[in-house]
Amino acid sequence: MKSGVHCEGAPPTQGRPAAPEQEVFLRILRSADVLTTGLAEVLKKSKLSPTQYNVLRILRGAGEEGMPCGKIAQRMITHDPDMTRLLDRLEKRKVIERWRDAIDRRVVRARITPAGLKLVLKLDDPIVQLHRRQLGHLSASELKSLPALLAKVLQRQERT
Repeated sequence: MKSGVHCEGAPPTQGRPAAPEQEVFLRILRSADVLTTGLAEVLKKSKLSPTQYNVLRILRGAGEEGMPCGKIAQRMITHDPDMTRLLDRLEKRKVIERWRDAIDRRVVRARITPAGLKLVLKLDDPIVQLHRRQLGHLSASELKSLPALLAKVLQRQERT
């Protein structure tokens, strides 16, 4: 069979071999979808989306001083066009709080609340276990090289 990008059980695309870059791109997308679906299943019990969980993890790392909302948006794994609404939902659940910066009133800051911290801490172990189920079959060397390769991809995209 010719090499090419194709769906499981489907013939290769138009009978033409795909460019290696196209095959890698599609495998990255498919892998991200499968991995994210697993994460969404774990988070569903806590009534959180992967995007909401990402915000809580960012704010946990920010500590007591919190972080400007614009900086949260920059650190997100996936771009969310309506960060305000996302933060509104988390604030309504009382897992984050927001306030105007004392020095620059134009800046809105956010921080994780004790309830939000408790929620994230409760999810730490199940998510580590999920990642082990998803990626534990890779060797130590593969687990080390894959992030390095993906970082190289991201680095190039951020420069262009």
